[in-house]
Amino acid sequence: GSSFCSQGNQIKSSCSLVAFVSDQAGKGAVPANLAVPAPLAYRHACSALVTDLDFSPFDDCLLATCSADETVKVWRICEPGQEQPASAEVSLMPRDGKLEQVLFHPAAAGLLAVASSRGLHLWDTGRDTALAGTPKPPHQAPSTSGSLIYLIPSPDIVLHFEATHIFVCHRQQEVKLWDTRSLNSSLSSPLCCIGVCAGGGGGLLVLGGTQCVGDAPTRGVAMVPKLALDIGVCEVLRVMQLTENFIIPISYHVPRKDFHADLYPDTLGHMAAMTADEWWAGANKQVLAVPCTVPLTLGPHSHSRFYTDTFSTSPKSQDWFHSPGCSLLFTIGAESEPPPRQEAKGQSSESQSGCSYSPSCPAGPSSKFRHIQGTVLHRDTHITNLRGMSLTTPGECDGFCANGQRMAVPLAISGGQIAVLELSQPGKLPDTALPTIQNSVNVADFCWDPFDSSKLVVAGDDAKIRMWKIPEGGLVETLTEPACILQGHTEKIYSIKFHPHASGLLASSSYDMTVRLWDLENGVEVKKLHGHQDQIFGMAWSPNGKLLATVCKDGKVRLYDPRKSAEPIQEGPGPEGHRGGRIVWVCDGQYLLVSGFDCRSERQLYLFSATSLASGAVASAPADVAPSTLIPFYDPDTSLAILTGKGDTRVYIFEITPEVPHFIECSSFHASEPHKGLCFLPKTQCNVRDVEVARAVRLGKTTIEPVAFKVPRVRKEFFQDDVFPDTAVWWEPALSAAAWLSGSDGQHRKISLRPTDMTLVSEAPKEAPVRKYLPSSVYLEEKTDEQKKEELLSAMVAKLGNREDPLPQELFEGVDEEEWAKYLAQIVIMGVQVVGRAFARALRQEFAASQAAAEARGRAGTQSAAASSFTGMTLQEAQQILNLSTLTPEEIQKNYEHLFKVNDKAAGGSFYLQSKVSKHETFLIKS
Repeated sequence: GSSFCSQGNQIKSSCSLVAFVSDQAGKGAVPANLAVPAPLAYRHACSALVTDLDFSPFDDCLLATCSADETVKVWRICEPGQEQPASAEVSLMPRDGKLEQVLFHPAAAGLLAVASSRGLHLWDTGRDTALAGTPKPPHQAPSTSGSLIYLIPSPDIVLHFEATHIFVCHRQQEVKLWDTRSLNSSLSSPLCCIGVCAGGGGGLLVLGGTQCVGDAPTRGVAMVPKLALDIGVCEVLRVMQLTENFIIPISYHVPRKDFHADLYPDTLGHMAAMTADEWWAGANKQVLAVPCTVPLTLGPHSHSRFYTDTFSTSPKSQDWFHSPGCSLLFTIGAESEPPPRQEAKGQSSESQSGCSYSPSCPAGPSSKFRHIQGTVLHRDTHITNLRGMSLTTPGECDGFCANGQRMAVPLAISGGQIAVLELSQPGKLPDTALPTIQNSVNVADFCWDPFDSSKLVVAGDDAKIRMWKIPEGGLVETLTEPACILQGHTEKIYSIKFHPHASGLLASSSYDMTVRLWDLENGVEVKKLHGHQDQIFGMAWSPNGKLLATVCKDGKVRLYDPRKSAEPIQEGPGPEGHRGGRIVWVCDGQYLLVSGFDCRSERQLYLFSATSLASGAVASAPADVAPSTLIPFYDPDTSLAILTGKGDTRVYIFEITPEVPHFIECSSFHASEPHKGLCFLPKTQCNVRDVEVARAVRLGKTTIEPVAFKVPRVRKEFFQDDVFPDTAVWWEPALSAAAWLSGSDGQHRKISLRPTDMTLVSEAPKEAPVRKYLPSSVYLEEKTDEQKKEELLSAMVAKLGNREDPLPQELFEGVDEEEWAKYLAQIVIMGVQVVGRAFARALRQEFAASQAAAEARGRAGTQSAAASSFTGMTLQEAQQILNLSTLTPEEIQKNYEHLFKVNDKAAGGSFYLQSKVSKHETFLIKS
């Protein structure tokens, strides 16, 4: 629904907004937020066709439009969610014919250039009259109407975009390069295109052809400003392509791993260099350049996704996106349907994740865990043939739970039965019924006591909490009587959480909209917290054990200090969706990570400051669209948040940082089939020798599989102390429940995971760089024939002169002298016979070869060019073998005698070399 009948561009982009032209009634210019993937909350209608538009370079929310009714309007775009103004902030009426183009001044604030069919006008948006105007240019000069002028980095070069009409009714667009110092002719031959945009700072020029991406014809292109690029992944250019039914962001990346300053020179900032009056008075100031590493502020609605609007009013219309790699595609057609989304099969890498999205910081540090790998361990460690699992546990329940010794899995059997399986006994389970725990009511939630691996606490639909004691070695018979029953809630219980430091202290939330604290040792309720107005989705204790945080269906996040007040001490806005939520403390208790849903039921992650909940989320990250709530696990040692939902196949991994961008996405783990849950084990279960930073058990359809999350490292023989700091012994209590209730606090002691036989990688000796390959000069160097012959002769002389090498027979040991003499005599006799025959045969061959060579030289008439048909030796080669400088009989005889004597067998020489010397001496004499 975009218009293509105007001379201006049809789409423009600022750092946070993109605006495009629509030719439908009431939608003259439609601005769309670059950050929020939501339906349009505002549309600015113009009374006539919008012919051009432009964003202010100093205000992302200031948009200027010109239309065919000879009116220029300046719009102030409000933040998403706020009420948008019904009229323009400034309206200018040049009344000078049809307006074709509008352009903000690149250095002066509020200065607009407006091109019409009659001339060019300059406007100060704070005045009602034009600063200056130019009449229609002469016929010989290029017409302002139908032309686009763009400045590119060189101050003396102008890019001229010219449209010409041909009598065959074919419209052709051309791009020419002009030098402003000499406008008599262009510098280059024309190029055909329909859209053009240039970006400062990098010298990049983009020409939009009829097809950039996909099969749809292009209506316009716009370049996103440099400050909005994702430099964390070396994105150097992003272009918004407008088609009839799509807005396609096209991202260009340089294949490098980390940030490289050479790709990002300083670019123009957002501060105007002067006012319109100062420019009109003759000032010529330049906008200050800023580094591209300045991070963009991430607010509660700032995501790294793009979106667009649907022009149809049909209720069947849908907005959907697809993000293959770095590009994003959005359908805005009336009856378009999203393509089927397919999950990757097996353990694929992040590049195989299909429609997965990786939020990354425009200028944030890269994570050392970005290449983390999730691996399912060997089948010998699996528990298989698990039958009759319950699939109807409430959304507030994790589905199953595990500690370092055993797991608890709910079964779809009447009476709320739970199977307890030993991790130390993998293999196939029997086909017969397993011994279970019978709760007599449906199970709402259950968890292991972190300080007692044999104590399981179960919350039921009857508002009661039952505590079970598992015997040593595991269940051998069905348990029907719990060790303790807690009563106090008046409605069904949502969830239960143990205190991280105090033993026997439990928190529970219920449909009666209260949170109660229990002393399990005495079996009594000790605290009751109020303040919730709806269902409590989740709760979490702070790392120091002082505070309790909750997320509620009423859209609030609350913070309690149970020992001081039954009412919340802080309260702030939480997720907008009402489908579920989870909460966990991160970054040493500085922030709260909340997983929930937005108003469109898309799964989102929110980060709240624990000291200012009322200010809302400080950052957020989108996940995907799925019905189940993301269940978070946070590792305080690595600051990794690992999240997945029931029925998912993908496990998200983020590194959470106190600094912007807060969310750094790492490689995801993809399972081969949907899982019912994921539960993490103590840190001591990790194999630190293989750089395993987390160990989990994954509940499948009929199996329980251990999953190891490893960081790829090269020097695994050293202990990686940068990813394995001292870890807290959270499986040991720091104090009792009574001590905590009386006001005391405790902290866990810490231990090192370093094996005694491993050296810290920080103390490991530095490896000297090793050249894997020889330098190219070794391969590229060409040797002449003379150099090759010199090397051959040098090697031969060195071999002939090496008399210190022992003879083979000298190396024999353990043979009697008489026996050795007998065998030696036999060898000598046989050798003489063989040598004699060989010598006679060699002499005959040499004589025949010499005669043939002499006859050949006589026929050819050239003595030096002939060679023996048997030896293939030329005169020059024979001369080099005997090391002769001149061919005189005396020198030949002298060198021959010396070489023959050196190669004598008695002197450790070789009869073969003697024959070669004799052969070449004979060859030279006869030649």
